[in-house]
Amino acid sequence: MPHPAVAFAPGRVELLGNHTDYNQGFVLSAAIHLGVRVDGKRLPTDQLNVSSQTNGRTVQLPLHTSSPLQTDSWANYPLGVINFLRQAGYPVGGARLEISSTLPIGAGLSSSAALEVATALVMARLFEFEIEPMKLAQLCQRAENDFVGVRSGLLDQASSVFGKSNRLILLDFRWITAETIPIPDQVALLLMNSGVPHELAGSKYNERHHECMAAAAAMHAKSLRDVTSEQLKSARIDPLLRRRGLHVTGENERVLAGVEALRAGDPQKLGELMFLSHNSSRVNFENSTPFLDALVEIARKTPGVLGSRLSGGGFGGSTVSLVSKEQAPSIIEHITAEYQRRTGQTCTPIVTEPSDGARIIS
Repeated sequence: MPHPAVAFAPGRVELLGNHTDYNQGFVLSAAIHLGVRVDGKRLPTDQLNVSSQTNGRTVQLPLHTSSPLQTDSWANYPLGVINFLRQAGYPVGGARLEISSTLPIGAGLSSSAALEVATALVMARLFEFEIEPMKLAQLCQRAENDFVGVRSGLLDQASSVFGKSNRLILLDFRWITAETIPIPDQVALLLMNSGVPHELAGSKYNERHHECMAAAAAMHAKSLRDVTSEQLKSARIDPLLRRRGLHVTGENERVLAGVEALRAGDPQKLGELMFLSHNSSRVNFENSTPFLDALVEIARKTPGVLGSRLSGGGFGGSTVSLVSKEQAPSIIEHITAEYQRRTGQTCTPIVTEPSDGARIIS
């Protein structure tokens, strides 16, 4: 019987390209240094034993369980992945999986996708099969869509898989490609957890997904990837759908402009695009919160901050700021104090840099 295996999959942060993935658009993202670890061991029976250090709970169930759990819904992420591996014909069997995480729960840094990717990797190692990286990311996305029930795009899983140290990831969700782009050495990424949890399954995420599909249909387009902001501005469609569409088309345009800025060695321009992106989330997509708005507004007035915006699905969670690496300590001190003064909430800072993607670590 093969030896036990340990897999690690990082969380992610997206710098530009909010809600563009399921609209066949572009995203500029990064894997971060924090993530989810899954320790796996084969069992001689067709049983799954899944335990979480985070919540101290364990579930035991038959390998062939094909319906989501109503209690212990946290276990639906690894269970969904194992279901889809089985459906795809991979030779998975009974296993004991022990999950631990350095990602703050509810921070919008994609702990669910990291858990899915780490589960797929550890099962591939335990049961000795190969799965191509993008195919692995897509299988994990299907588990989240069709088993967990969140209509998320491929951003989170692809970012976790394709992360690269000191490089951002340009993802194209029409052609399903990933390309990495260097980021200047003098900048870092500052994540600020607003203290207001982010939970996609209970949020308006699926509602926004539906509105984007409706906006594309109103424009007689296959997806919002085929529509420009100029076309939307002059179109005679429902004003709410116009705003939702303008967010997505604007984000696609900002991602491509951000890539050009990076290639020109201009992080200042990338930062300006991030501020514009947040304003669109606030006004057009309405997936921000007063707490996220406060963090971005404080960041805008803090020396050494180049850009800031909400990250992830929105409706709570974290902001990401592009900051001077040298000034990061004073930036954190100022933002945390001012945020508490304004909101009465405590925000939690994480300084990170683009990091390597998912991997087997033993």
